[in-house]
Amino acid sequence: MQRVTLTVSAALFMLLLDTTILNTSLPAMAQALRVPPLTLSAAITIYLLAGAAVLPLAAWLGERFGLRRVFALAIGLFTVASLLCGLADSATELVLARALQGAGGGLMMPVGRTLALRGARREDLIRITAVLIWPALFAPVIGPPLGGFITTYFSWRWNFFINVPLGLAAIALILRWVPRDQRTLVPALDIGGALGAAAGLILLLGGLEWSAHATGNLQARLPALTAVAAGLLVLGGTVAHLRRTPHPVVSLAPLSLRSFRVATFTGGTFATMCLQATPFLLPLLFQLVLGLSAVDSGLLLLPYFFGNLAIKPVTTFLLMRFGFRRVLVGAGLACALAIGGFGFIDPGTPWAPLVLLLLFAGCLRSILMTTLNTLMFVDVPAPQRAPASSLSSMSFQVSSALGVAVGAMVLATAQLAYGHTRLGMAEFQVVFIVVGLFCALATVSFWRLPDDVGADITNVPVG
Repeated sequence: MQRVTLTVSAALFMLLLDTTILNTSLPAMAQALRVPPLTLSAAITIYLLAGAAVLPLAAWLGERFGLRRVFALAIGLFTVASLLCGLADSATELVLARALQGAGGGLMMPVGRTLALRGARREDLIRITAVLIWPALFAPVIGPPLGGFITTYFSWRWNFFINVPLGLAAIALILRWVPRDQRTLVPALDIGGALGAAAGLILLLGGLEWSAHATGNLQARLPALTAVAAGLLVLGGTVAHLRRTPHPVVSLAPLSLRSFRVATFTGGTFATMCLQATPFLLPLLFQLVLGLSAVDSGLLLLPYFFGNLAIKPVTTFLLMRFGFRRVLVGAGLACALAIGGFGFIDPGTPWAPLVLLLLFAGCLRSILMTTLNTLMFVDVPAPQRAPASSLSSMSFQVSSALGVAVGAMVLATAQLAYGHTRLGMAEFQVVFIVVGLFCALATVSFWRLPDDVGADITNVPVG
């Protein structure tokens, strides 16, 4: 089981790294393909939308064809698409290859997580989740500087080519170490639910991505916000369909569990949104306020990355010592203060307190994400882990897109309110305080959790 978990984690790291590594490479890619940089934003958007389109199918495909086979095929599709991206000679070829890559990636996350958790004992959930959360912690932090380094000293194409040997190795290990699935009778595909969920996610995530990059006043963002509203309406109708159909494409049964609901769709949404917004905002702060170069701003994120890494061995101890509720409330409030603290960074701030704040925020990010990702499965019975994994993956995608969109919109709104021609310290002070307040808001639902949530796997005395 440990070997399977490590292999799945490595494959997911490759996946999540790919979603962040391109941001610093887009100008060089646009120049090489002889198109304006904004044209290539479609390569990022199409990846996100293709993943959203297949995400609702993950649980059904895993049951129908076997988790082992679907995960290996998803990695294979992602790997082949990565090769095609690296070989692309035009923007059109790149966008089409990214669509294939997004489809493979959209299946990898939920199927891989289900594969790692399949048959796991409740007492092993903390240990397994601690390994699975590494990709989500580190990829957003090291992706931008790594992408800049590869593009500067090698070629932007190697951002894709590096996935080929990694993908092939992952497939070989999965086929060797993961046992074959037992054949089970699976109901026919719920086509209405699959189409509704896919359409709703595409509209919602596409609208959020669009709004994050739209410039100007509220009127300029109106089409993007309309897409968001349409996505919410479609998803609302799809939820009603999934509740009444006897064999839904994604079972909503895990949402009846309070621990899963809090970790994914209430407090977990706000917390994940803030944790994903911070790595997006920090490089902008370093470049636009502190005047650092793209490479130097990436290097300054290293303390943040080190904080994520250094605290990992301690997180399990904290859960065993204090339990889920206390850790979530404490880490959530402290994280809110740390995020708000970034709003008071200016060119005159000494390096020592800035590095310490980055280190502190990185530690808290690691604790909060690990705890949330463990909490979401503590009460989920084994038969429901596949739909729970799909639902949590959808929540993560939406929360991540929401974090970037909210950060971008708050910056633009503050700039408009101040009447500034360019972003400066005042705008970043507003956005970090707002994001910090959202993180503090997440602790309300954490506080309402029962004291004994997950107590049978943490062994924390209640009372």
